[in-house]
Amino acid sequence: MEGNMKKILVVDDSALMRRIICDIISADNRFFVQDMAANGEEAMSLLKEHSYDAVILDVIMPKMDGIAVLEQIRRLGIETKVVVFSTTTTEGAATTIKALELGAFDFIHKPNAILEAKTDHFMERFLSILDCATQREEPMVEKIKEGKGKMVSEEKGSNKIVAIASSTGGPKALQEVIPYLTTDLDAPVLIVQHMPAGFTASLAQRLDELSALHVQEAQDGMEICKGNVYLAQGGKHMEVAQREGRHYIVLKDGPTREGVRPCANFMFETLGASGYDSVVCVVLTGMGADGTQGIQNLSKQKSIHVIAQEKSTCAVYGMPRSVVATGIVDQIEPLDNIASAIILNAGVK
Repeated sequence: MEGNMKKILVVDDSALMRRIICDIISADNRFFVQDMAANGEEAMSLLKEHSYDAVILDVIMPKMDGIAVLEQIRRLGIETKVVVFSTTTTEGAATTIKALELGAFDFIHKPNAILEAKTDHFMERFLSILDCATQREEPMVEKIKEGKGKMVSEEKGSNKIVAIASSTGGPKALQEVIPYLTTDLDAPVLIVQHMPAGFTASLAQRLDELSALHVQEAQDGMEICKGNVYLAQGGKHMEVAQREGRHYIVLKDGPTREGVRPCANFMFETLGASGYDSVVCVVLTGMGADGTQGIQNLSKQKSIHVIAQEKSTCAVYGMPRSVVATGIVDQIEPLDNIASAIILNAGVK
């Protein structure tokens, strides 16, 4: 049986947390816990001797913390997917962003108590991320409209907006896109990155430090202006409203859609009633299908140009795969070409 099951390494300095996580994993016939470690040093000894399909890694530990483990994994070229435990404190969120920069596949909020760890919500999300981390995607035939790769920079003064959707692997992917956008980009940029409340402020701050454009976490009522990048707030849907010829951010609670909040579908759809002439739609790495329906609906109201991240450069090809399968995509580009594709299609001032 174990031959077909995914091998997991659990690393946490709490014996109780190790036991809880092991129980959750052991109850699912897709995985089994091959080893456990109480600190980073133990984890690295195991990683040098054995291979694992995924590692569950606590960040705050004695004798080498999770960040140091990720740095060692990267330096030694060890191939494994790492899911880190995170906390919603300001420091914890910043550490989580650092972990994702260093190559962590994804993160999950560390349960504060045994009861929280045993809720259906936590167990379902935990196992969903673990399944995604250990999957090998099947090949598909990519379909795009005729004219793939055609990039035309329009005249100065065009009324465009760039809208980006991303999920798993997105924080790291965004660092390969947003910092390479130039200050004379002739369009504002909206981003929906699937993240819970408490993490998007740290991601926006990190992207702002790396970028020439001003990156900020979106706030309700904030005016949308060129030269700025607006990252949807974790736990809130982000929509676009128009008043007296100007556009504003609208944040809403509401139910999840596609199982997420913020949901990119809402962002794309509300752009249909906006005053923008055209929208450059970008779909980056992520599990699920968020963005596809919204872009399809938007295409009925606006001129759009759709760019999808190429499979081999995605942490998870789910979201790009979904939009590519519709045939609505104009370009499929590797991650390091996405920024230039945006610039050429949005234009410069």
